[in-house]
Amino acid sequence: MAKPEYEFGPTSAVEFTPCNPPVDGLSEAILARDDGSDAVTRILKFEPGTDTSPNGPLRHDFWEEVFIFEGSFVDLRLNRTFRAGDWATRPPGMEHGPWLSSEGAKMFEVRYYQKGRE
Repeated sequence: MAKPEYEFGPTSAVEFTPCNPPVDGLSEAILARDDGSDAVTRILKFEPGTDTSPNGPLRHDFWEEVFIFEGSFVDLRLNRTFRAGDWATRPPGMEHGPWLSSEGAKMFEVRYYQKGRE
């Protein structure tokens, strides 16, 4: 099934749940999911003090576009701080993270697969 049609509504109505794999202080609110293609639109939330180091750097087989709209975090691999207003586009296989967020952060994220170009 394609992502559902949904007219404007408050994101506060969408429940945050633990991410998979779980990391203390990291949760997600799934805004839309296409079960057929596994495309996802979500808000990723870092509570103050969240450290994703136990999971190490990430790589995945899908495209990921992210926009930080609240707070900040430090990319421990790059030794750089990213803040509200920063964004990234990550192709499949791009290494990123781990992160540490002392103040907490929220990101809007879209994940998708591109047929024939993975």
